[in-house]
Amino acid sequence: TQSPPPSPFSGVDQRNRRDKMALLSWVKETGIELVQINGQRRYGGPPPGMSGEQLGCGAHQVSSVSPCPRVPAGWVGGPPPAGTEVYIARLPQDIYENTLIPLFQSVGKLYEFRLMLTFSGLNRGFAYARYASLQDARRAIATLHRFQLRRGCTIVVCWSTQKKELVIHGLGASVSQQELEGRLQMITEGIHSVTLHDNPCQRQAKLAVLKYRSHEAAALARKALMEGNLKLGKAGIRVDWLDPQLKKKLQLSEEEPLSSWVQGGESLAVPRPVALCPSLQNVLGCLNMLCWQHCLKTPVFMTKCVQVNPNGWKKFWYQVVVPGYDVPISGFTWILPDRQGQSEHEKAKAAAALHILRVLSKSL
Repeated sequence: TQSPPPSPFSGVDQRNRRDKMALLSWVKETGIELVQINGQRRYGGPPPGMSGEQLGCGAHQVSSVSPCPRVPAGWVGGPPPAGTEVYIARLPQDIYENTLIPLFQSVGKLYEFRLMLTFSGLNRGFAYARYASLQDARRAIATLHRFQLRRGCTIVVCWSTQKKELVIHGLGASVSQQELEGRLQMITEGIHSVTLHDNPCQRQAKLAVLKYRSHEAAALARKALMEGNLKLGKAGIRVDWLDPQLKKKLQLSEEEPLSSWVQGGESLAVPRPVALCPSLQNVLGCLNMLCWQHCLKTPVFMTKCVQVNPNGWKKFWYQVVVPGYDVPISGFTWILPDRQGQSEHEKAKAAAALHILRVLSKSL
């Protein structure tokens, strides 16, 4: 019997195994700890405000199990200031930390290094290095941008943009804020806000802007969403970083009045509130009764004025947490100040309570 012909990838696989063995030997020799989680491998980066001595896991101590990423050697104090991270691109997929960390340490003091990985363990071609100071980060860019890592392989080193906002295109017109927030909180972490918009480029469709608490959280969320983990009953959902031009377009569309009331042929061009604002006590009484009937605790309200129009209308953001219910519920409402004694925040709270009543009535 003839043996099968060798795979065209066999040489690549052998080289990759060899490179990974070299990485493991380097880790063992140096005592450096690499922590892999959610598609990235990290060196350094203690929790904010903690030093190597406080954590008890300095870079030259070797421990098989550590509750935190290892602190870079000699690090004392809290994390470095914002703007000290650089982005590294065009990395060959078979190059790992045993080559990259010494290279980027040679130009400045590293606080953290993160290498993005594929499911098979190859690097995804890019990484992030965070330095102890702005001067070190500048030096890294000046020295290593267009550095020839190997023959025919020149890398890119530039400032990390720290993007925190994603956009999801292709959502169906029937997708609700509550449904989307619930799904996102199950598959991503660190989400700060979710805003649904009518898609300006596609009729009968919506898009969502997701804001995360950090660039790292946003990047991990983008990876999870691009892998198809968001299931909302429609194929063709596309996830990307929020483009500045699209962001501006959405902001301008929000500033336009939501509707026009016509009297005597003249458009007054004022926003239309979701509903007439009832007594706060009455609507809260109904809401509290509904929560009590379903063994939920008293809702907690947060309101904030986010926009004031020249004609006096004010746009309020609200978020309501109902202890015992799966997800917080948030939205926007327009309020027109009056002289009847009810504060603007009370009106916003009443509008939010009406929204929560509708949501809970449908879902409980």
